Amino acid sequence: MKVLLTGAAGFIGSHVARLLMREGHETYAILRQNSNVWRLQDIVHKLTVVSCDLSDVKALTPHLSRIKPDACLHLAWYAEPGQYLHSVENLNSLTASLGLASDLARLGCLRFVATGSCFEYDTTPGYLSETSPTKPDSLYAASKLAVELVSEQLAKMTGMSVAWARLFYQYGPFEDRRRLVPSVISSLLRGEKARISPGDQVRDFLHVEDVAEAIWAVASNDLRGPVNVGSGEPVTVRAIAERIGAILGCPDLLDVGALPYAPSDPMFVCADNRRLREGTRWAPQYDLDEGLRQTIEWWRRHLRIG
Repeated sequence: MKVLLTGAAGFIGSHVARLLMREGHETYAILRQNSNVWRLQDIVHKLTVVSCDLSDVKALTPHLSRIKPDACLHLAWYAEPGQYLHSVENLNSLTASLGLASDLARLGCLRFVATGSCFEYDTTPGYLSETSPTKPDSLYAASKLAVELVSEQLAKMTGMSVAWARLFYQYGPFEDRRRLVPSVISSLLRGEKARISPGDQVRDFLHVEDVAEAIWAVASNDLRGPVNVGSGEPVTVRAIAERIGAILGCPDLLDVGALPYAPSDPMFVCADNRRLREGTRWAPQYDLDEGLRQTIEWWRRHLRIG
């Protein structure tokens, strides 16, 4: 299959790129000229890189007309940790995403799969299914939801089928070290205190390789509309930190309660992933313990990069 991939230089996108390479697909990765491709160093020579900014419509359209992809996996979005939820950069991502979807539909692309977020939902119910009400409370979530809604209407007008992979929480190799799992791992590997909140927040964490497999499983089937991508297994932030501490043999370095809860941090978020499981052959390859051990070993080897 001829696949167009955006966001290949990112945490999740780099794993999707590897998956596509393994399966032998003709993969075109759109990358900005100044993209940091450290996550792709071992495979970038196998990708067909399209050097272009998604927001530059005049430059992008000729590339799309030349490639004419069978499917597009759209993962590119502004995602600076600590900034992305309320940044106006979300509006640029929103505009670029709608332009990309519109161009692809016009060119006869058959499949458009983009990644959304569990933050699009009203998180108060806790367990979230695709029929749960949406209630974004950040510019990031609202912008993601807007792309999903417009893309679905575009699908009704054209022959392009659209699916929206709503991602929950991820961890694994190549993650930004400012995020929870790598920040705890890197601190403990250095013999430093790992400062976290009281940690009673319940989350749904899925290993990034399983996330990539799920995105491709959605793209390879005829699922349309929102599809939750999560483990379906609730776990507290504190339990994750404690498991990392136990694996590394230094639970005494965990400084639980050193940080406050974020003001708008929901206390319970977990995916109902039945639609993903029943609509595809997907099943996770990692349980939490195996995934954390694999991630810790990766960080042992790569602590100085990223």
